[in-house]
Amino acid sequence: MLTEELIKSFKTNLDVISYLKKHKNDHPDYVSALEKYEYEQQLLPLQAELVDFQRWVQKENKKIGIIFEGRDASGKGGTIKRFKEHLNPRAMRIVALNKPTEVEKNQWYFNRYIKELPNAGEIVFFDRSWYNRAVVEPVMGFCTKQQYNRFMIQVPEFENMLYESGTTIIKFWFSVSKEEQQRRFEKRLKNPLKKWKFSPVDEKGQELWDDFTVHKNQMFSRTHNSFSPWVVIKSNNKKQARLESIKYVLSLFDYDNKGTNCKALLPDPNVVQRYFRNTIQLDQ
Repeated sequence: MLTEELIKSFKTNLDVISYLKKHKNDHPDYVSALEKYEYEQQLLPLQAELVDFQRWVQKENKKIGIIFEGRDASGKGGTIKRFKEHLNPRAMRIVALNKPTEVEKNQWYFNRYIKELPNAGEIVFFDRSWYNRAVVEPVMGFCTKQQYNRFMIQVPEFENMLYESGTTIIKFWFSVSKEEQQRRFEKRLKNPLKKWKFSPVDEKGQELWDDFTVHKNQMFSRTHNSFSPWVVIKSNNKKQARLESIKYVLSLFDYDNKGTNCKALLPDPNVVQRYFRNTIQLDQ
């Protein structure tokens, strides 16, 4: 057992880690602490690679947009936080738009997203995106059937125009099981610092699970293509999902000094998969 006297005897962090490894069966918190330590040891080199990647994006005037979609509590926000944690804020942005204004409701649907697209030398993280209209809006009754159908026809053309203009769009879907989503909802409600994350839409998430699944599958089959594919991230394990999604992005580009900080940049295919019709997802 950790006592005050024992803690004072530790000279370095490695002494603490060595003790926890030796006594990991004594207490479940020891295992949890070791898992967090090992996660941080993997995360920091990947974040250093992201710094090199961002410098290359700036130098080469690349335009990178990374879309984070998924059911509520699937780990999107936490992953974005780890992506941007050590990046230069002058060359990256997080876009998390509120519901459209009355003016925006009468504009072309993509109008307000066009203003948020990455400029040359910039990375933009979309915490949800124009794909709200593919899943959340029709399920929750926030758009008409005609608006939904028009969007599904237009979005591949819209993304093709972005591709032809030199904008790279990476589309992530974070896949979480129904049981894990419910567990995370309950955890949020007990945490006074995270209660704000629980919305009326979240409340409906479990009740309308199957409707979300139908629209998600429609979105995949109609908007997945070679120039802008959907990438499914299994996110029941949030820490693993963060690490592997960072690896996926880094693996796509041949940036300067690639692999200097972290040699293993290929994502785990058991966690990260390009969508295809037989892809096994957690949120079926």
